[in-house]
Amino acid sequence: MTEKSQRAASLFLITVSVAAALSGCTISPWGGDNSSSYNGASGSYQTNVPTGQVAAGYYRVNPGDTLPGIAAAYGQHPQDLARWNGLQPNASVSVGQVLRVAPPPVGTIPPAPPGGSVAQQGALNWPLRGPVLKSFIPGSSKGIVIGGRVGDPVKAAAAGRVVYAGSGIEAYGPLIIIKHSDSLITAYGQNSALLVKEGDAVTQGQVIGSVGADSRGVGSIQFEVRQDGHPVDPLTWLPRTGG
Repeated sequence: MTEKSQRAASLFLITVSVAAALSGCTISPWGGDNSSSYNGASGSYQTNVPTGQVAAGYYRVNPGDTLPGIAAAYGQHPQDLARWNGLQPNASVSVGQVLRVAPPPVGTIPPAPPGGSVAQQGALNWPLRGPVLKSFIPGSSKGIVIGGRVGDPVKAAAAGRVVYAGSGIEAYGPLIIIKHSDSLITAYGQNSALLVKEGDAVTQGQVIGSVGADSRGVGSIQFEVRQDGHPVDPLTWLPRTGG
């Protein structure tokens, strides 16, 4: 896996908290006030600049970040990111610098309020038919765990483009990240096989992977939804009828 791909995955997803390994730190490259962040370039965790939460559509630069890496993480072209921020495409970025990572509003349309659009029940399809083994807990978990049989098909929750497919983040195992819009991303972890590659366009319901097993051998996948860069409860986006 290339360094660019690993940085993209690191910026898109927050590795689940592992208290024993990380001494209770919450890893967050999203510009909040958490204590550390994962630097994919060096494979280490680094302390964030002690600053406040940035507005939706923006990102605060962390140690090791580059303009192309940030652009890749948000599914944007480096040239567009540079233009939105008044920078040269090859410009360097500084730790603590706040960058626009979503297109600016067109004309007189006001920017979306912090937090982005309201979740739409049923806007996404269940990626796997199975019970919810672990629920979303704000501030504690980043998504849900859906049970299934090892080898069962994992399907795209909505149409979009694959921006990451690989095994660069140990806590997620074989992982797929799909960008659906400038504000909505879904992630599918703990696969046993990946059936798509970076850059692939996928349709809703398309098989993208196969169910794997957790450390206890239980067949399941980790499913996350990120809105404007922040983890949200997938159940608020999925049909209420269940998987």
